[in-house]
Amino acid sequence: MTNTTIPASARLDQKRANWMAGWLLSVAGMVFIMVILGGLTRLTHSGLSMVEWKLFTGWIPPFNDADWADLFYKYTHFPEFHKVNPDMTLEGFKGIFWLEYVHRVWGRLMGFAFFLPFAAFLIMRWVRVSDALFWKFLGLFILGGSQGVMGWYMVMSGLVDRPDVSQYRLVAHFALALLIIAALLWVAMGLLKREPYDNHHQDPENLGKWAFWLFALIALTALSGGFVAGTDAGFAYNTFPLMDGELVPGGLFDHQPAWRAPFEDITTVQFNHRTLAELTVVLIIVFWVKSVDKHLAPRTRRAIQLFGLMALVQVGLGISTLLLVVPVALASLHQVGAVVLFSLALWCIHELRAPRGDARSF
Repeated sequence: MTNTTIPASARLDQKRANWMAGWLLSVAGMVFIMVILGGLTRLTHSGLSMVEWKLFTGWIPPFNDADWADLFYKYTHFPEFHKVNPDMTLEGFKGIFWLEYVHRVWGRLMGFAFFLPFAAFLIMRWVRVSDALFWKFLGLFILGGSQGVMGWYMVMSGLVDRPDVSQYRLVAHFALALLIIAALLWVAMGLLKREPYDNHHQDPENLGKWAFWLFALIALTALSGGFVAGTDAGFAYNTFPLMDGELVPGGLFDHQPAWRAPFEDITTVQFNHRTLAELTVVLIIVFWVKSVDKHLAPRTRRAIQLFGLMALVQVGLGISTLLLVVPVALASLHQVGAVVLFSLALWCIHELRAPRGDARSF
């Protein structure tokens, strides 16, 4: 069918859908950068340098010596200064301040990058309040706003007696970031035109179900990595594949109470993350092998191939990060790899769905 046979209204709707999909994908890219910045603040211990949360004025940087002195004075009244950095000077404080400052300002920019186009689409009547799409966009906006609140809730846990953020709040912050990325990508992919679906695509091996469970496993593995970061477990047992000379190290669940060991005991936390990662990469390879001889649309096959390749890259990054005792650059790349793998799994799920009617509403 040539493009001239498609009604003008349908072409206009698809053009609008493509614009909105591009907008959502751009915001997802900004969230991706935000995750990188957040990881770097954790790795460089910069996250507790800003001890106040100013929703409307927090984007204003220090302009003069008096501003810097005031910020540093406030920092010296919190546990991180007394217990970790008692010898820190003003110049040293500046070194940890800027990364957290950029992290927070980027979050505000994301809010504008989402809200302003959303408002424009409403004004131009590309989206109406009665449309399902409006409520999806509103839900995405609320999710983004809640992440700012969650971020401050996490930081608050490090401004008390223990000068380190709670690993539980850290993982919750990361989990919400993954949820936001997944929601943005899913709505964006739903707006884009799907490739033709033919009768050969019967999915006899239940590849769609495989992709869904792999997506869930990747999310679980990524969150277990958050507990590794939150407990600094990556700085222990820096050998692979053995831990302390054993495949299954002693002391697993040697924590009271035992049910908290997967979240607080360094040995258990690292063992769980290793095991989940190894299981994930093996199952992704099986998934890729099962897809090789299937009749799949070119874009679907491309998604699966990239998914399989990224799994190998990610396990390589994880092992390298461990063996080299968590260098900042590699650790950041490993976190980036987790988000990329998570996103590729979601793409595979979307591509392997059975065909449906167009549910878009303009």
